[in-house]
Amino acid sequence: MHTLFRGGRVFTATGTFAEAVLVRDGVIVAVGAESDVVRQAPAHETVDLEGGLLMPGVTDAHIHPVQAGLEHAKCDLSEIYGLDAYLAAIRTYADGCDREWIDGGGWDMSAFPGGLPHRSQLDFLDRPAYLIQRDHHAAWVNTRALELAGITRDTPDPADGRIERDPDGSPTGVLHEGAMDLVGLLTPRPTTDDLDAALMTAQRHLFSRGITGWQDAIVGSYAGSDDQLPTYLSAAKAGRLKARVVGALWWDRTQGAEQIASLLERRAMADGLDRFSAGSVKIMQDGITENFTAAVLEPYCLCGGTGLSYIDPGKLREYVAELDRHGFQVHFHAIGERAVREALDSFEGTSPDNRHHIAHLQIIEPSDVPRFAALGVTANLQPLWATHHAQMDELTLPYLGEERSAWQYPFADLERSGARFCAGSDWPVSSADPIQGMHVAVNRTEPGGSVHASYPTAGTPFLPGQRLSLATAMTAYTAGSAWINRSPAGVIEQGRPADLVVLDRDPFELPESEIWTSKVRLTFVDGEAVYQR
Repeated sequence: MHTLFRGGRVFTATGTFAEAVLVRDGVIVAVGAESDVVRQAPAHETVDLEGGLLMPGVTDAHIHPVQAGLEHAKCDLSEIYGLDAYLAAIRTYADGCDREWIDGGGWDMSAFPGGLPHRSQLDFLDRPAYLIQRDHHAAWVNTRALELAGITRDTPDPADGRIERDPDGSPTGVLHEGAMDLVGLLTPRPTTDDLDAALMTAQRHLFSRGITGWQDAIVGSYAGSDDQLPTYLSAAKAGRLKARVVGALWWDRTQGAEQIASLLERRAMADGLDRFSAGSVKIMQDGITENFTAAVLEPYCLCGGTGLSYIDPGKLREYVAELDRHGFQVHFHAIGERAVREALDSFEGTSPDNRHHIAHLQIIEPSDVPRFAALGVTANLQPLWATHHAQMDELTLPYLGEERSAWQYPFADLERSGARFCAGSDWPVSSADPIQGMHVAVNRTEPGGSVHASYPTAGTPFLPGQRLSLATAMTAYTAGSAWINRSPAGVIEQGRPADLVVLDRDPFELPESEIWTSKVRLTFVDGEAVYQR
């Protein structure tokens, strides 16, 4: 059976637009002018674009769907903002469940003075509490949880984290980075059914946002979460996984090269599966700027310190070289300019064929910008963060200083230097909606309806010289991220899978300030409708 898409514009992600697309048995068989495509269509169904835009399905190149699905089923604070709102939601959740722990997350650092909540604010609960910060780099716990974990003023900080402390040395109830595991590993473990339900919940949500494939940026045990590999393998084998997914296997920073044998075994578990592969390895090289764990070259203003490099740079080069020799793609988390440089240094001499990439890239020292193209390393963008919002203005800019603040999210500089782009959301850290991400990439302002849209400077462009065109941003989310995943989708051309998205309006015809208003109307995978609004 043939399906004809007509009645709007087609963004092909190949540098051109078209008027119509013909699909047969889940494969694109014709793209071009409507009159030409219609001549090739025998008996067919028609999808009327109604003046909207047909685009390739999005591949999210950095996302955590299983974790998002689990959090959605727990105490979810991600859609609200402010201490009063958080406490009301926590109280409502606690009153309505009999769970042993109150766990979940999604709180925003900027909702608290200095970015730090306190255990005493949760001590009204009759149970231990463990609530992960929106960025997943800290946890907020109550006194009962600290007592169960045996954390006191005498407990030392782990090598890869920090226990926030009151002036007398007592733990405040905020655990940064590796310190999260001191409590997180005590929380009840999700069952196999819980994990499968979380993945299916996430898949439905992502289809509703036009996302037909993704790279799960942590497949392994991290920050109190369980290994998702068995969940993906089960779903792929049973045919429940419809999206095209790559799992980035977690690099355990407490180990060294000896773990590569295990990573090879884990990669082989996915051999032969149609919808899931595990050929990427995720290395987290630093933390985040707001808690001063991002690795920077010069000390933070006001507080000093240069952050954390989780893996010794010399050893990092050895590990990356060996992973590269085994044909692994390496997927880095790097926020601070020192971490970005250490990641780039580790790629010297590696094969561009392995499609290595660095995600987040909040701060890049200008001399390192051209190295992405020179080394064949892809810049993995999370555009939603490149705005004026409370966390940026109140917790980041004062500690970075004027010069370093101007190095943030240098998308246009990367493009001018010839860097290849892919893009993702980091959901549930931020919205999974790629249209909102594209809006920010183009405007460098908060999209309407976002949690920060009412912030006083939300409408002021953040470093506007680093804007991208809508075509560049949309190509990053589609063709760019599909390329990173070695997916056959991501572009609209003959012979490609019909992973397609219909938007209710054409964002290329809207004022740039209104790009965010475009909504997904239909999503197709292999020509099959998986979402209809």
